[in-house]
Amino acid sequence: MFPPRFAHILQEMEPLAALFREAGHRLFLVGGSVRDLLLGDTDAGTDLDLIDFDATTTATPDQIKKIVQPIADALWTQGERFGTIGLKIGERTYEITTHRAEAYSPDSRKPDVQFASDIETDLSRRDFTINAMALELTTDTPVLVDPFGGLADLMARVLRTPLSAEESFNDDPLRMLRAARFISQLEVAPDPSITAAVTAMADRLTIVSAERVRIEFDRLMTTKRPTFGLWFLVDTGLVDHFLPEMKLMRLEQDPIHRHKDVLTHTLAVVENVQLDPTREFDFRITRLAALYHDIGKPRTRGFKEGKGVTFHHHEAVGARMTRERMKAMKYPNADIEAVSELVAISGRFHTYQMGWTDSAVRRYVRDAGEYLGELNVLVRCDCTTRNEKKANILSRRMDEMEARIAEVGAREELASLRPEIDGQQVMELLGVPAGPAVGAALEFLMDIRLEEGILGEAVIIARLREWWAINADDVSKLKRTRRAETR
Repeated sequence: MFPPRFAHILQEMEPLAALFREAGHRLFLVGGSVRDLLLGDTDAGTDLDLIDFDATTTATPDQIKKIVQPIADALWTQGERFGTIGLKIGERTYEITTHRAEAYSPDSRKPDVQFASDIETDLSRRDFTINAMALELTTDTPVLVDPFGGLADLMARVLRTPLSAEESFNDDPLRMLRAARFISQLEVAPDPSITAAVTAMADRLTIVSAERVRIEFDRLMTTKRPTFGLWFLVDTGLVDHFLPEMKLMRLEQDPIHRHKDVLTHTLAVVENVQLDPTREFDFRITRLAALYHDIGKPRTRGFKEGKGVTFHHHEAVGARMTRERMKAMKYPNADIEAVSELVAISGRFHTYQMGWTDSAVRRYVRDAGEYLGELNVLVRCDCTTRNEKKANILSRRMDEMEARIAEVGAREELASLRPEIDGQQVMELLGVPAGPAVGAALEFLMDIRLEEGILGEAVIIARLREWWAINADDVSKLKRTRRAETR
């Protein structure tokens, strides 16, 4: 007898199951949906009514298409050569795959697809026992098929592979990274055989495309407790093959935060970033920024302010390293820009030691730009001290800063900080063409905007004319110098 939560899903899938039953084929709900139904919930509270379902069957792809045609609202066949037919019925999307028994060759990224005739063979090629369970829908009553003890492992919170870990990871090396994700997502402990196999076979991940690695890594980074999986990646050495900087962070001492290494602090910051319905910010981007925010420290070890580097030299180095690493992992340009910019400005908050004046608020908002929400969350989460007094001081400073942003924002358009007059007006007022003079004038006007706020057009025009009377010759020299440099 299955729990009541199964009733709605079974009822919904019955018309589909009936078609396969009438055609003389078996149909099974399989994989993560079975696991999540047995758990009673899904990671981060995902609604089972809204997710897609995977199924497996004895029918071939051609047979699947004929069987589902009467009730499918849409059908697609991009995965047909792998045995998968996609379809949509109402609002639900399904992928139905012929039983498979594929295996990967040692140097291949793609499986040698072979179809199987029985469900047990299909399940044996699944990644982990908790995902190697199937619910047969074409019997008189639903039957749980669990040949590898997935239900017992799920209840015991243990991660194991159906066959040997070595054989499973040889079939698909990405499963080693997927193990880290499930360790975090389901808070399960890896069987020692998994840890040993990943440690021994970590370099096999290099045959997996950067895109697949990045997608799986993002799934890990957006679980509730990502540090469980991240420590697994570090301890097994798997992370060295796509994010080797983490090993350097582990070796670097972090006396500022009183951790034995920068990595311990970094993962604490990552864990601090949690979904918060009261704040508007990109959760995934902020998690990634937390992971990368101190990546530059090992490269700038021992630097001192005033000796050729600025106080935030490691953040500038970190931003460059972040761009390089994310580019290698094939992240979209928008992600690279967002995360690297947050790394570059992650310490900006701490430069304002004299209180949140109007000028300080404007400059902070200008520096943060479109990433203000993410930056504020990151700054709060960067506090990992166990000293309650220090933590409370930082929290009060953040509260004060956000209150001041709201206060100044109520008077001024902080979201679109710009000089009170534009470049066209500058050219008309000063009688100059587009070029260095206009750029220098706008920079001067922007400084006024940041320091003094909105003064009114008449005052700004007077200030601009005063500045031009003093600096016109210097700007002209700048123009001639730039012209010479371009020859």
